[in-house]
Amino acid sequence: MKIALDAMGGDFAPLETVKGAVQALGELQNLTVILVGQKEKIEEELKKYTYDKNRIEIFDAREVIEMDDDPMTAVRTKKDASMNRMLELVKSGEAQASVSAGNTGALISASQLKLRRVKGVLRPAITTIFPSKKGDIVLMDVGANADCRPEFLNQFATMGSLYYEEMFGVKNPKVGLLNIGTEEGKGNEITREAFNLLKNNDTVNFVGNIESREMMDGDVDVVVADGFTGNMVLKTAEGTAKFIFSILKEEIGKSFFGKIGALLLMPILKKLKNKLDSSEYGGALFLGINGISIKAHGNSSAKGIKNALKVANKFAEDKFIDRLTEVMKGSEGGNNEA
Repeated sequence: MKIALDAMGGDFAPLETVKGAVQALGELQNLTVILVGQKEKIEEELKKYTYDKNRIEIFDAREVIEMDDDPMTAVRTKKDASMNRMLELVKSGEAQASVSAGNTGALISASQLKLRRVKGVLRPAITTIFPSKKGDIVLMDVGANADCRPEFLNQFATMGSLYYEEMFGVKNPKVGLLNIGTEEGKGNEITREAFNLLKNNDTVNFVGNIESREMMDGDVDVVVADGFTGNMVLKTAEGTAKFIFSILKEEIGKSFFGKIGALLLMPILKKLKNKLDSSEYGGALFLGINGISIKAHGNSSAKGIKNALKVANKFAEDKFIDRLTEVMKGSEGGNNEA
């Protein structure tokens, strides 16, 4: 299985991207990584490691889409950017999937331009995985579509259900619609209409509305929202977790007993930190794109890149795009140019 990796994408590229690729090779025997980017910089990083040279390829790409570049402008003008070349390898079939920690907006734009959408999909969505009391949940969309129609949310539920099944092996996962109340009829016009569509969607196990404060109780498996709301929930959760850990660290250091208590709680705190660590989940899939395009966190360490490559490899091995295409056949809004 060949996975194309944007070696120049992310805050710590190519240092962490190359390191993550080498680590992934150690855990997946069937994996070959195509490192896409400035050849001399990639080769310099590779000198640090011992690895199977038959399982790493370098595709030279001279330009880099920076984090602060305007997404669409960068995608259209930087033809030889590592991100663009990475996706072209997927389009041509030379790679079965792709991973980038680069500019999110640019990757959304480039993925749609290069790979297009699965037939029947009105809009692709960005998925992310949240921890909960009872396991993991999938939240989507978290940023691809700030403005949504009810039909988009309905399709997100269908795609998200298949994604959850692929990731966690759970058939018929429970789907909730993110809303300001749990009662039917709550919310704005879009969520009310989406509720009715979801209620009649035979492809999903829709259990009703869910409030953001109840998401992590684990009573649903897939949470559907528009990209604006989903992104706000994601960043609020990340900020809250960061705040709690910073307060704990500050308070623990204030007293001897605090330090003793922290020592006793260390295994639990470590487990909690790992559960909230985004690098554990291997990045976000652009769901609905006709190819596997995974966005790793911009500040990904080698561990985050490694896990993103592992997720990409799994989805490619299981021919997830073929399964999604089959599910979306005849879906509402079958015109791919909608």
